[in-house]
Amino acid sequence: MDTDAEKNGAVWTEDNKKDPRLTPIGRFIRRTHLDEIPQLINILRGDISFVGPRPERPEFINKLKKDILYYDLRHSVKAGLTGWAQVNYKYGASIDDAREKLKYDFYYIKNRNIFFDILIILKTIAKIFTY
Repeated sequence: MDTDAEKNGAVWTEDNKKDPRLTPIGRFIRRTHLDEIPQLINILRGDISFVGPRPERPEFINKLKKDILYYDLRHSVKAGLTGWAQVNYKYGASIDDAREKLKYDFYYIKNRNIFFDILIILKTIAKIFTY
């Protein structure tokens, strides 16, 4: 049995319900957001903040920087566990989705303040419980 889900390179998944690489336990972990718990360690270490543009997988960053003008500017602020794009846009599964989410990231970068962060946190909590 082949256990390397990405042996041909990293791939985006659009729908966790249809992703053949996802086991029933993995589906449960994603649906309940338990897979985000390790990110809390990254917040405590100071590697990421609670709110900011969601970090992208390193395998995709170089391609996105080539395909999307100004993509690298999203790295001008510390990445976050949740962000404006995450609470306002669907799960990104393509370059077009990354381009659209970048608009939300730029809006956040331009307008960030404590009240905006609190709004994002509240919307994140609401999204978790309504998912």
